[in-house]
Amino acid sequence: MRILLLAPDERDLLGGLLRGAAPDAEVVRPVTRSRDELRALLPDVDILVGDWSGRLPLGAVEAEIGGHLRLLQQPGVGVNWIDVEAWRRAGVPVANTPGANAASVAEWAVVATASLSRSMGWAHDRLRAGEWPQEQILDHGCRDLGERRVGIVGFGDIGRRCAGLFAAFGCEVAYTARRPRSDAPARYLPFDDLLAVSDVLVLAVPLMPSTRGLIGASELARLPEEAIVVNVARGPVVRTDALVAGLRSGRLGGAALDVFDHEPPAADSELRRLDRVLLSPHVAGGSATARRRIYEMTAANVARVCHGAAPRWTL
Repeated sequence: MRILLLAPDERDLLGGLLRGAAPDAEVVRPVTRSRDELRALLPDVDILVGDWSGRLPLGAVEAEIGGHLRLLQQPGVGVNWIDVEAWRRAGVPVANTPGANAASVAEWAVVATASLSRSMGWAHDRLRAGEWPQEQILDHGCRDLGERRVGIVGFGDIGRRCAGLFAAFGCEVAYTARRPRSDAPARYLPFDDLLAVSDVLVLAVPLMPSTRGLIGASELARLPEEAIVVNVARGPVVRTDALVAGLRSGRLGGAALDVFDHEPPAADSELRRLDRVLLSPHVAGGSATARRRIYEMTAANVARVCHGAAPRWTL
């Protein structure tokens, strides 16, 4: 059994777990990490572990070459870089690690919101520049996190975790999803109603045709004055030009972004220059605990297939 591991793994954390879970298997890694090398390696392996960084997309061509594979396992939740339908047509099961990093992402969303509410990032930059912005911050009016009304778009594992953490701070929390959840620890509202009452709008939906460009100028205009937008979903869920316009005009109070429509954003991206914007390089779900959980789930699923069992968490 040969396992092709595409994910960056400089410390051999995932590779070590794979070898431990399937000691009779050989773990192979690409050297150049190019598409040509990937396609050359595919015919001679049995299981493919994907690339969470997105640098090696797995499309229809790869699916045709790898139609003999017993499993395509993505070490993470997002599968935007995989043509899942093409791999299904090729007869290859595709699996991910659902919920593995939900706590990490939710924690980032809450901490980022608190930071923006108290102007921490802006104050930090001013102090490093030799200023003392005490009066500006007090005049602008810092807000306690607990007085914020939080609206969550998407109520999967991450959205649910966000609801619990924000509620623990005393926030009034509501959510919208394709359908209300009877066991949800928050109030359900239709999408438009949610926008109207969200001092903090948290985006936690998967990227799909129905969510691409979901938040544009008209949606941002329905938010309360000085609302904060927190995107831990995928960059294209928000129209960047509309977000920048709302921030520049002062109508929006801030934005916390862990994801972007192009990653990394261009060096001259206006998002890099705006005040009251907190930027993070798509690492909200990358805590050491979350990564370990992702890798353990990945190795366990690969081991199941190596031992002749059906994989779990297939899409």
